[in-house]
Amino acid sequence: MAKFTLAGKADCPYFAKAELLADALQRCLPDFRVHKISVLPENWTEWLEATCERRGWKHEHSPLVWRDLVVQGGKAMLLGGFSDFLEHCQEYYGIASDMPTDLMLSVATENLQAKRKQAAEEQRRVGLIQPFHIWISGALSPTCHTLIPRLLSAETFPQASVISLHLLDLEGTEEDLEALRVDTQDLALGTLHQVTIHTNVERAFRDADVVLLLDDGAADGDGRDGVTRTSERYREYGRLIDSRAQRNVKVIVSGDSLVNLRCSLLLDCAASIDSRQFIAVATQLENEAKAILAKQLRVKASDVTDVIVWGNISGLFYIDLQMAKVFNYEGAIRGPPFFSQPVLKVLHDRKWLETDLQHLAGCQRGAVTARTGRAAGMAAANGVLSVLRAWNGVGGSRHYNVPEGVVLSAPVVFREGTCCVVDDLTVPDELEDKLQLSVQQLLQEKELAEGSN
Repeated sequence: MAKFTLAGKADCPYFAKAELLADALQRCLPDFRVHKISVLPENWTEWLEATCERRGWKHEHSPLVWRDLVVQGGKAMLLGGFSDFLEHCQEYYGIASDMPTDLMLSVATENLQAKRKQAAEEQRRVGLIQPFHIWISGALSPTCHTLIPRLLSAETFPQASVISLHLLDLEGTEEDLEALRVDTQDLALGTLHQVTIHTNVERAFRDADVVLLLDDGAADGDGRDGVTRTSERYREYGRLIDSRAQRNVKVIVSGDSLVNLRCSLLLDCAASIDSRQFIAVATQLENEAKAILAKQLRVKASDVTDVIVWGNISGLFYIDLQMAKVFNYEGAIRGPPFFSQPVLKVLHDRKWLETDLQHLAGCQRGAVTARTGRAAGMAAANGVLSVLRAWNGVGGSRHYNVPEGVVLSAPVVFREGTCCVVDDLTVPDELEDKLQLSVQQLLQEKELAEGSN
């Protein structure tokens, strides 16, 4: 399939001529596709410079034409301007354009009028609506693809009448994000106001009511380099959230790498926003532990509740079962569906609980990725959604001898939309030792991050 993108000033006659030529090709060639980008004259120079800088191109005039190499994952190849596009069409398709100059000028005038009318209508429409702004970084991740339909449901954000969804991916291409934008719009959900796409932080987190950070901050591996890249990105995220987001913004950090550190870096750089509005999600790890326990107990994963995750979510953590319950367990004692038993009373293999369970929980996500060849997007998305459904304002404070500036996974409950740390649990000496190991690991990560600035 031949897929071209044609961009130009709305009042450019050569853009108009190239546009009509592309339309003719699209009508007569079933495998020819064109995407048009019309830009107001006063915005053209800035748009062209930003596009060329991002792609490493050099081009000075309208129009700008490139081909999307579909068979190579959507990679874009610069074709050039109008003459280059015309030459390409003649050489490959045997089609030329004989549009007279007066018609070119007439079409260009119509294009400009239509673009200005569209821009004015959009501005008027936006002024009448106060949408709920959700920003997602790492928007091309499998997690985001699973999240989007649920985020736009009334169940997740009952207070939002309409939602503006902002998709940010610093590693992604504009073509891939555009495809995701179209796919999202094709859901035809009544709560969706608009979808915007971003491949840089120029407008990131503006007016954000909710920020979901799904990217791992370019931490492709462990060590100082990964921490340095994460530190740079998340400190910038923190500063942008601090200066651009709503004061009551809710920020959720998820992913596979340095989850606690990434959240603490945001807190360091978003000093004007209440720290209780940031959370590092351990729900996916908690659910993975439930699934492992359920297999051992021969029940459904949903029959296991109240599992606690302590420590460094993507490092040294501990699965605590002191509050855990199991329903529908086929043991010596049976009861109705609402009857539960403490997991520690029906699972007697303490060695398995202290070693195998902890190891399996740490390896579960990697095992899924190894088998399927892709990240466990559904599990991560469900973890984020579980928090969002319960949360209208995240809380947190220093508990369990955790130093200031360290984000540690600990049990919480939600009361009237506020997240509160559960501080009346028993913390035996053995667990306290494990927590301190997690704290030391997180402090070391923080020191690496500090050393990168």
